[in-house]
Formats: sequence, structure tokens, C-alpha cells
Amino acid sequence: MLVMEWFQTQHVIVQALLATLFTYGLTALGAGTVFFFKSINRKVLDGMLGFAGGVMIAASFWSLLAPSIEMAEAAAETSGVPGWFPAVAGFLAGGLFLRLVDRILPHLHIEAPAAEGIKTNWGRSVLLVLAITLHNIPEGLAVGVTFGAAAAGIPGGGLAGAFALALGIGLQNFPEGAAVSIPLRRDGMSRRKSFWYGQLSGLVEPVAGVLGAALVFYIQPVLSYALSFAAGAMIFVVAEEVIPESRQEGNDHIATVGLMIGFAVMMALDVGLG
Repeated sequence: MLVMEWFQTQHVIVQALLATLFTYGLTALGAGTVFFFKSINRKVLDGMLGFAGGVMIAASFWSLLAPSIEMAEAAAETSGVPGWFPAVAGFLAGGLFLRLVDRILPHLHIEAPAAEGIKTNWGRSVLLVLAITLHNIPEGLAVGVTFGAAAAGIPGGGLAGAFALALGIGLQNFPEGAAVSIPLRRDGMSRRKSFWYGQLSGLVEPVAGVLGAALVFYIQPVLSYALSFAAGAMIFVVAEEVIPESRQEGNDHIATVGLMIGFAVMMALDVGLG
């Protein structure tokens, strides 16, 4: 209780930093499984990837799009902007942004035959880290803007909901850390190096979280756009990367069950806590 009271007294940027350090910590914890396992059953991995996708889809609506729409509708009479416009515009802009990053940033997905993005001679380990980093950019941004929304006191936003999102993102970061470190270990890299690269993929989240919180706190008129932007970026990652990756080895049903469970967990967290 004392910790919670202390947290509530902190500046929104500090709150976002601490929350995203928590989500990063769970990425590092997942990467730490490499000290116990040299390989991971592909069915288990695909189920975990499905779970991550389900969390991201649910978070995109309950934690981001719904507050964005509610905020825009409340301001529609004075702003003259239709209530649906910020959510649609931000959502599509977020997807477009991640599409551009996806085309430019060199990265390699698990078991993929070739890297994507600009051609480079970077090693497999760096490219695997960059693939998960691509996932983590919208996740950190989402956590940051929800804490910014809570600080702004917008309709549909609140500190409890921001906590729920951070918890949900953290839970799905665990398998993402393992998805980097264990394949590297299987390829012959030492446990320490595999862990190092696995946790490294999560470091972008505190950066994105602080930037997102600062943006919406100091420029509040963009808040509804920022919330939907983060949602669009996350949905792009799920549709473009997470779901196809979870089905590469034919474990469609396992991946689907994982997605349904992840969606239900995030929905329960957000509705129950928010």
C-alpha cells in the first residue's frame, strides 16, 4: 500500500519509466530461461506467441482505442472534430509507421530463412534482437501514453487501467525474451551471451514509454491520436509478425488457443482493474 501511494505521487514520466522498467524486467526474466533450457518445444513457443498476440489485441481496444474514442467524443462539441476521426486517423498512422519501420529496420524472425528490411551483414543474433525490438516499440509507447492519459484525467483512462496494461504487456514479454535467448543458445551461443541479447530486446520499452508519456502530458491535444496510434502499431505487429510466426510450423490450433487465452487475460485485467 505504501509503495502504491508513493507511486501515485510521482510525476507521470517517472510512473511511465517505472512501469516500462517492469515490462523490460519480465523480458529479461524470460531471456533468463536460457540458463535452464537449451531448446524450447515449438508447440510451447507457438502457444506463447499466440498468448502474446491475444494480449496485444485486447490491450489495443480496451486500453487504447476505447479511451481514445471516449475522449474524442467528449471533445467533439467544442473541437468540431467527429468523435470517430482521431481513433481512425491515429490507428492507421500507427500501422503505417510500423510498416515503414518494418521495411527499413533489418530483422530476422524465428526460423525464418532470410532477414527482412534493408540488406545488411549484421549477425543472426543482432537481427533476432531487432525483430523482438520491433514488437516492443508499440508496447512501450502504449504503456507510456496510458499513464499520460491517466495523468490528464481523460474519460475512460485511469491509473488502474494503466497498471493493468503494464501488467498485461509484461506477461506477454516473458515469452518474447525466451524467443530470442533460447534459439541463440540452440545455435551454439553461450548462455550468458544468449541472455544478454534476449534482455537487450526489451530495453526499447522504457525509452518508448517515457517518450509516449512526455508527448501526451505536455501536448494533451494529441492524446486521443497518440492512444489510437499505439493501438494501430500494436495491431500491425500482431497481424504482420506475431500471428504468422506462431503458425509457421503448423501449430495453428495451439496458437489460436494461446491467442484466446491471452485476449481473455488482458480483457479481465483491464476491465477488472480499470
